[in-house]
Amino acid sequence: MGTKTGIFYGSTLGTTEAVATQIGEKLGVGAADIHNVADSDPSAVQAYDTLLLGSSTWGSGELQDDWCNFIDRLKEMDLAGKTVALFGCGDSAGYSDTFCDAIGLLHDSLAASGCRFIGACDPSGYTFDSSIALQEGRFVGLPIDENNESHLTAERIDRWTEQLKTELS
Repeated sequence: MGTKTGIFYGSTLGTTEAVATQIGEKLGVGAADIHNVADSDPSAVQAYDTLLLGSSTWGSGELQDDWCNFIDRLKEMDLAGKTVALFGCGDSAGYSDTFCDAIGLLHDSLAASGCRFIGACDPSGYTFDSSIALQEGRFVGLPIDENNESHLTAERIDRWTEQLKTELS
């Protein structure tokens, strides 16, 4: 990809971790550059040009717990010159009104940090009622629904990682 890429994720049940690993494999990001935010210091992002940030959505549209302190410290950093792509897991049937809200929360938390966002996704093909990750007619990152649409995950990751490669070139 030409730039140093780090993947940072928060995962309670392992789903977002598995998605982070799949994305890393598609982009050639080694295991040493895939970080669980529960075990990482936010300053670790400084080693990377491109950041892929992933969180599952919990409760009534909240970030995964391990992100809470991490994102508070991250949004205070100057991320000018960094490129950020977001991904997340949600349940479009059980939580259709807050589907993948965590992606939107990460985006909105970092909007003033100076970073450049890439990886927005077309919402067609997704079934949900609302999401704060949907902004200006597109998801601000890659939504994954392993609960109801796991048969689409590999294809969605393939399409998104190819899009990232194009947007980074």
